[in-house]
Amino acid sequence: MASYTKTKMNPKGFNKNQIKLYIILFPVILFMLLPIVYIFTTAFKPIDELFLFPPRFLVKNPTISNFTKLFEAGSGEIPVSRYAFNSIVVTLAVLFFSIVISSMAGFALSKMKFAGKKFWFEVNQLALMFVAASVAIPKYLVVEKLGLIDTIWAHIFTILAIPVGLFLVKQFIDQIPDSLIEAAYIDGAGDFMIYRKIIIPLIMPALATVAILAFQTVWNGTETSSLYINNDQIKTLAFYMNTLSSTSGNTIAGQGIAAAASLIMFLPNVIIFIFFQSKIMNTVAHSGIK
Repeated sequence: MASYTKTKMNPKGFNKNQIKLYIILFPVILFMLLPIVYIFTTAFKPIDELFLFPPRFLVKNPTISNFTKLFEAGSGEIPVSRYAFNSIVVTLAVLFFSIVISSMAGFALSKMKFAGKKFWFEVNQLALMFVAASVAIPKYLVVEKLGLIDTIWAHIFTILAIPVGLFLVKQFIDQIPDSLIEAAYIDGAGDFMIYRKIIIPLIMPALATVAILAFQTVWNGTETSSLYINNDQIKTLAFYMNTLSSTSGNTIAGQGIAAAASLIMFLPNVIIFIFFQSKIMNTVAHSGIK
């Protein structure tokens, strides 16, 4: 009976019982796709269609002129490729170090015994309560004292700490049986080998979530370029894209450039989320909130 119920409610292939679910979900999916479609179509609209009233949702005469003007706008002293290079370097560095820090700290807080372990985890929990604006001045003072103003390291070090990422990883590692760790110690494995051979393979879904959080923070962020960087040579693509409509000289013409820039900034977020979305679901289920 249980097997029949499972087959009826959650069949492996298509089943006529699923039709009612498709009827409900299809309009919801279409509704949620509307903003994405609008971003794509707007990026290819010519100037006359951008300012139509009432607005037209789909583009009638698509053009790539917005993208052409976007790259021409940065073809002066500092090309767009320079901003893109800075963003790629910073993003890769933040992704790597945030994953390493979150996984190592999560392993220590979950499975190791040391003085102050509970205190440091509570400090991380407390950090979740603060919004970015409330720590902007203390963060700037720290960056200045470390001599990181106008350096590429200001982009990296100010974004490495992801309290929610550490929380998710620690909760995920809590699900790993202590007996598995103890067996590895008995077999002669050290802490680093256990971390590399056991912990990392088992927490890949959590690390994927940390990667997405770190990527969205650094790729879309303009705070570091605005607050800590005065040299345009080391500012990021997000900062450049954010200033396009106001620095293009012609605000009306700048809207087409801004639309193309929005699509360029949006695409990587969609791609990385689609690629890792199944792992995010696993992370929520395991970290869970138990």
